[in-house]
Amino acid sequence: MKGKITGVMVYYYFVCKRKLWYFCHEINMEAENENVLLGKLLDENSYREKEKHINIDNVINIDFIKEKHELHEIKKSKAVEDAGLWQMKYYLYYMQERGVKELTGEIDYPLLKKKVSVELSEEDCNKIKEISKEIIEIQNTSSVPAMKKQGICKKCAYFDLCFI
Repeated sequence: MKGKITGVMVYYYFVCKRKLWYFCHEINMEAENENVLLGKLLDENSYREKEKHINIDNVINIDFIKEKHELHEIKKSKAVEDAGLWQMKYYLYYMQERGVKELTGEIDYPLLKKKVSVELSEEDCNKIKEISKEIIEIQNTSSVPAMKKQGICKKCAYFDLCFI
């Protein structure tokens, strides 16, 4: 996984650098986490008519594609909306870097019955390049980043590693 930057890594970058470090170092606590399991259940039961989980290069995993030009990501809530937005922007960036242009993105919140459209600007591309450098630095460091207590910590699969 070293050197590759996945959509999940970009998402975790915005959620918590410590969580990103754990993920990059293959410390996985999410298999039994109730919130993760609820998210998987929501994913399985939403948009059943769509072909889902389109894996591209083992780097990005798009929840589904609508009419070939619209990438979709399904999220349970807007608790970390910024992370979801940047994850989708990374998907658009990744595809654009491979010559696939004129794509748009949409984040679907089925429980909230809401959708958010996502587009990629030149400024976003520059920010993604900087984020990518920081993610690689986090991948390559041997020490876990300092803990930063946030409101979402109590629901995090890594809570016990940080607080107990």
